[in-house]
Amino acid sequence: MVKQTGKGRYGEVWMGKLHGEKVAVKVFFTTEEASWLRETEIYQTVLLMHENILGFIVADIKCTGSLTELYLITDYHEHGSLYDYLQSTPLDPKAMLNLAYSSARGLCHLHTEIFGTQVKPAIAHRDLKSKNILVKKDGTCCIADLSLAVKWFSDKNGVDVPPETLVGTKRYMPPEVLDKSLNRNHFQSYLMADMYSFGLILWEVARRCVSEGIVEEYQLPYHDLVPTDPSCKDMWEIVCSKKLRPSLPSRWSTDECLRQMEKLITECWVHNPASRLTALRVKKTLAQMSESRAITI
Repeated sequence: MVKQTGKGRYGEVWMGKLHGEKVAVKVFFTTEEASWLRETEIYQTVLLMHENILGFIVADIKCTGSLTELYLITDYHEHGSLYDYLQSTPLDPKAMLNLAYSSARGLCHLHTEIFGTQVKPAIAHRDLKSKNILVKKDGTCCIADLSLAVKWFSDKNGVDVPPETLVGTKRYMPPEVLDKSLNRNHFQSYLMADMYSFGLILWEVARRCVSEGIVEEYQLPYHDLVPTDPSCKDMWEIVCSKKLRPSLPSRWSTDECLRQMEKLITECWVHNPASRLTALRVKKTLAQMSESRAITI
């Protein structure tokens, strides 16, 4: 273990060395054994490996006398989370599309059931936010923190969901989670809940893209509408009762790339889950935007 790099509700994150290589070590509190087990199980899912999903190395339990430590060891990315990266890094359109497309690609892989000699289940993340997406050296992203994820195999009807109802980070909770109307037995509901949160992440990214020399400072979604640590009631009032969404900078309308991003964002966070774009549709749109940008340049 070299140095602590973060802290969360489940425990701590460290940068460590394994066989001389840098790795990230998530150390869970002993009270969080269920989260450790669940995340380990999700990471060991058949065919989950993908360049836009955080690379899993090993999970381990270390006992020293009366102390038990639960480890989850993964690839280390020195840029840290997308949240950290956006604070200090203004983006050009190419960098913005890189971050957005690679994140959508990871989410699409997670959401997709893959059939073959082995079957990868569809997986919903349930806690998507900029702090749970990491930025790699090449400016692409990978999705991390799968401790709240749920799996679904189409041949087994039913969703394997832990009993708690409100999960995730309140600021990123979709309306159907806040007003408790989400259909817990319908797997598609969880995928569409992820898409609302993903729309907020795209908004965070797009604000940091420079157009005509202008760029907004980094802010969390709803920064101007709710307290720093909002309650479910605060979020319900803004998102469900007033049906408000983060404001869209007026400069976006004069930039072709940001105008397309705005359309994508608003189609992800619409109130009705059935009307939201799927991860595959977002991925394809962002790929087209990147291609047309390359052609114009």
